Amino acid sequence: MRTVNLLCLPNAGASAMMYLGWRARLPHWIKLVPVELPGRGRRIGEPCAEEFDALVAQLCREHAGAMREPYALFGHSMGALLAYGVARRQLLAGAPLPLMLFASGTAGPSRRDAERFARTDDASLIATMRRHGGTPQEVFDSPELMAMTLDILRADYKLCQSFTYRAGTPLPMPLEVLVGRQDDLGGERVVAWQREAGGAFALHWFPGGHFYLRERRDAVLQTLVRGLRQRLAAGGVATRLRPPTELGGLRCANPPYVV
Repeated sequence: MRTVNLLCLPNAGASAMMYLGWRARLPHWIKLVPVELPGRGRRIGEPCAEEFDALVAQLCREHAGAMREPYALFGHSMGALLAYGVARRQLLAGAPLPLMLFASGTAGPSRRDAERFARTDDASLIATMRRHGGTPQEVFDSPELMAMTLDILRADYKLCQSFTYRAGTPLPMPLEVLVGRQDDLGGERVVAWQREAGGAFALHWFPGGHFYLRERRDAVLQTLVRGLRQRLAAGGVATRLRPPTELGGLRCANPPYVV
């Protein structure tokens, strides 16, 4: 089986550490590449990014080497939006495209709710953290950890607010969406991801809320492995396309599907 780089982007307020436990549970042919964003983890000394397009461009530069080899993108919540931004930037630049895009725990780009990120005072952010779950109790118990987390989360909310949806050529790689059934996203807003898919599309529901992927880690990894294995078996390779302006609006012939 050919090696695939799996670039994983974190949700708002989180670091690449959220994916480290995946490495030992993935098959040898999938190389985990946890994407660390500025302002957290090993990049704690850098300012957090607050402008979506600028961060996407930076990530494409920083991970150009990994994306010259066969690769796939996975992102959860804000990370899914960033993964989508990376895939679209690669398409527009005629750069190597991912074999697959996995988007987890967020509404389709065309159905983003900007008001969701408008309230960034401490009380509102803490209430959101408690409602979504996933934040260790020691963060709430430590004023220092809480202050650091709130600063990162506040910057990430500004980043999400800076996103502007631009309709364009659908992404030609398979797109699979993973969501917790008890998340408060709304089914129609999740299904809106389908409009970004020019080829195969799949929607996977899991028991749980916004951070379902922690409780259902093995099921999530099985979904990713199965999708990548099928893609490689079908002869999937990293592709490079001309910018859409030169494609004459051509779409992939494969009809979308939902499972």
